[in-house]
Amino acid sequence: MKLSPAAIAINGALIGAAMLALFPLVWMLSVSFMAPGEASAFPPPLLPQEPTLANYRELFAREGMGRFFFNSLALAVAATVLSLTFNVLAGYAFAKLRFTGREQIFRSLLGAIVIPAQVAMLPLFLLLKSLGLVNTYAGVLVPALATIFGIALVRQYALSIPDEMLEAARVDGASEFRIFVSIVLPALRPILATLATFTFLGTWNDFMWPLIVLSDERLYTLPVALASLSREHVQDNELMMAGSVVTILPVLLLFLVLQRQYLAGLLAGSIKG
Repeated sequence: MKLSPAAIAINGALIGAAMLALFPLVWMLSVSFMAPGEASAFPPPLLPQEPTLANYRELFAREGMGRFFFNSLALAVAATVLSLTFNVLAGYAFAKLRFTGREQIFRSLLGAIVIPAQVAMLPLFLLLKSLGLVNTYAGVLVPALATIFGIALVRQYALSIPDEMLEAARVDGASEFRIFVSIVLPALRPILATLATFTFLGTWNDFMWPLIVLSDERLYTLPVALASLSREHVQDNELMMAGSVVTILPVLLLFLVLQRQYLAGLLAGSIKG
């Protein structure tokens, strides 16, 4: 099969762009295996002369990175479960249940989506302080309980469920809970995978809100702990790169594994209904 010059040019440009995007990640991984001070040479080496795991051993043995890894993992899993629960219930209600002010409330939510999240941080922090949730994981999880994006995503997909199917189940005597579990949840499976991936990655990478809410170092998440570590080891590039790999690699692998379901759910939600 002979490719046209235009196809060769386009494929070459795409390969070049991919290599340009991947180069910082590859170099970060390479530096994490270098000896202390090796990456500070000029010009900086691309590969370590003698690869070593000393930086990773120091991270987990001396700096307690294992604790922070577990903190981030527990928070990300909890946020994903809670977000799926509340967003799916709300999205389904806005799509299929009739109640007073449904459309007006949903339009108000869509209007609020343009408000930057940073604007709500101070009022939310003061509210959590009055409730005694500052410096607790519960305070970190509050913003993830329900999001306008998640509700709108689930609603858009739930609109594709035929009303006749739900009415037939009601006529047969099925309760609303039975309808939700047996009909709605299986139909929403593609969008659940998308929302779960989005929530997990967002919570894992979140830096600002855990930094504001948490003051106890033992409760720090990986991004916050890495920022704190950088102040103590500002010249230790190899150790910082090892910490970045520990922070980025798990979510990168998760996205690569679930990218097909993630994109399929986004595309399906955008064209259904």
